Order: sequence, then structure tokens, then C-alpha cells
Amino acid sequence: MRVSLPVRLLKPHETGARNSFKMRYEGNIFRPFSEANSYLLQCTIGCSHNKCTFCGMYKDRKYRVRILEEIKTDIQMAKDHYGDLEKVFLCDGDAIDIETDMLLEILNELYSAFPSLRHVGSYVGPKSTLRKTVLELRELRSAGFTKAYLGVETGDEKLLAEINKGVTAAEMLQAGRNLVNAGINLSSMVLLGIAGKGSRSREHAIETAKITNLMKPQYLAALTYTPVPNTALFRKVESGEFNLPDPFETLEEMKIIFENITIDNLKFVGAHASNYLPVSGTLQRDREKMLDIVNEVLESKDMSVLRSEQMRGL
Repeated sequence: MRVSLPVRLLKPHETGARNSFKMRYEGNIFRPFSEANSYLLQCTIGCSHNKCTFCGMYKDRKYRVRILEEIKTDIQMAKDHYGDLEKVFLCDGDAIDIETDMLLEILNELYSAFPSLRHVGSYVGPKSTLRKTVLELRELRSAGFTKAYLGVETGDEKLLAEINKGVTAAEMLQAGRNLVNAGINLSSMVLLGIAGKGSRSREHAIETAKITNLMKPQYLAALTYTPVPNTALFRKVESGEFNLPDPFETLEEMKIIFENITIDNLKFVGAHASNYLPVSGTLQRDREKMLDIVNEVLESKDMSVLRSEQMRGL
């Protein structure tokens, strides 16, 4: 799923800018939907953690960092084809895990190759982010690493353990705060419905709002959990051990998050294809308008205004 968040699955010949240029990609390539116009540079193969129970990404490959000379060759190939670029996304699931000196060299190569480059983003894992000091993160920011997409999923301590994120809520918060303190634009990605049906749903939403208030990301991107075959959580869904919430229960979680976010100028991005109702805006500025949209649907229970299951996707 992305879920290291808003995601679209790309075929190996796609680069996000043009489809005629074939780069050397291993496996399927994932990226956030906001990186649609970015050149996708594969720096690692797979995800350094790759144990989340809900995620089906990268299960077909063993994690490794690509050889630096191969990455440099890919950059030169892109330069020869495009000439210049403004945006680059570093794949696969966790480029921040690369040793800092090597990552700095990759960034230097990119900015040397593309004079107009203004944005370099990547998915980041909480454990790999914590392995870097704030000083290292600041060095990366100074070198042009501008945006990090962190799969927070939830602020609920027990739920983080259940979905096997590999960190506690306090560690997740610290990873996010380190990125923000380093000046890196942070997009926190959370999963509606990941608590399942029942009372845990409300706690998940409240704790997610709490960790967001403390983390202070620039963006909060919400997706809705969708079972992915061949994952641990999918098997629990099939066995009846995990009960999926209905669409209105996931909207109730969205409402609770809106009601409990207290920080200003937080851009909420809820337009991902997995969500039943696309709602986006800036909190607190658009809070009442966003709540009105959700409340109207919760009161009417009108399924016709929701995205159908056939139209939902990851």
C-alpha cells in the first residue's frame, strides 16, 4: 500500500514525468501521489524495516542499498534525457537509511546535474531516521533534502505494536520532531480504519491527533486501510480476527482528528484514492468547513456521496 503512504504503483518504465524514457528499476516502484511529476531515482531496493502487518510493498525483494556508481549513472542518464529537472523522489521505501556521507554525495550529484532542482523527497522510516543525529539531518537539509514522508499510521501505543511499526509512540514522535527541527518539510501519513471496528477506533483517532500536535508536521496525509493480499493483517481479516470498520466509522475517525488538532497551518491531505470521502484543507483555517462536510455525510448516511469500493485504490 503506501502507505509509506499516499501511493501509486508505477511500472518500471514510468518516471513520473514522461513515459518514453526507460530507467533501470528493480521491481515495482512506489511514490506518494504528490510526487507525480518527480523523477524517480531508485537508491535502495525495498524497505529497511519491511515488517508492518498492513503493508504489501517490497515483500518480493531483500533490502539493500544500491551501489553509488550505479546511482550516479542513473542520474547521468536522466540528465542526458531531460536536460534539467525541478523535482526528484528517492526510492524505494526508506532512502534515509543510506549512510549520511553517501546520501550527501547523491544529493550533490543531483544538484550538480540539474540546475533547476528545488525539491528532493523520500519516504523515511522512524527507526532509520532515529539512527541519524539531528546534525546529520541538518546536513542533509542543507544539501537539498527538502521533504520527508513518515509513515506514522497512528499515535496509539498498543496499535503501533500490533501493526509492527518497530517503534514506540515516543520514538515515532522523536523521529518526526528530529526531521522538523532539522528544517525538513515533514508529511506525516496516518491510516484511518487501522484500529478495526469498535471502541479502539476513537482512541486511535484521538492519539493520532495528539502525536500530530506534538510532532508539528507541515502536512498530515490520511489514507484509509485497505486489506492487501499476502500480508499479516489481511490474513486476520480473512479469519475474522480483524473486523473492518464501515465507511462511516472511518469518517468518524477523520472527524475526531479534525476536532482534536490544535496546531495552526497544518495542511490536511485527504484526497487519496483509498479514502471514502476526499476532504482537504488547512487547519485551523478551514476546520469548520471540513467538519461540516464530514458531519453532513455522517448525519445523512448517504452512500451515494462516497467513493465506491470499485473506485477506491492504493
